[in-house]
Amino acid sequence: MEGSLLCADKEITRLYNQYVNMVYQICFLYLKNKADTEDAVQTTFIQLLSEKKAFQSEEHVKAWLIRTASNYCKNQLKHWWRRNKDIELITEMGNIDKVDHTLEALLQLPEKYKTVIYMYYYMGYRAEEIAQILNQKHTTIRTLLSRGRERLKQMIGGELS
Repeated sequence: MEGSLLCADKEITRLYNQYVNMVYQICFLYLKNKADTEDAVQTTFIQLLSEKKAFQSEEHVKAWLIRTASNYCKNQLKHWWRRNKDIELITEMGNIDKVDHTLEALLQLPEKYKTVIYMYYYMGYRAEEIAQILNQKHTTIRTLLSRGRERLKQMIGGELS
């Protein structure tokens, strides 16, 4: 794509409608409550509005949104007030269509496993794509996927494909 995708109001609206659920789900994986997740989604799209660089493709926009949302959530989790805050119930997931036992277990994993497993199984990214989006080595992503799967197996007592 030539030039910035952020030229017109219609394009912003289209991008928001296309990616809001994905960004919401990513943010919820980190923050685990509706209010903070909604704030993170709003902040992510505000950053998209103010982004000056031109995106090369739709996939570039998607990767940028994933990375921006993840980074924002990680920064929020570093604040002192987050460490003392109770995690709200999983039933607050709102936009996540299917709440199942596996997803509940996924939310209990450490951050480093949670994101890569979600992107691999729920969003359909390959390990190479996840590595590129998260600016990690391919081998690091493979290791995180493997260790995360093992932890999930232990938590739910089943086999992951």
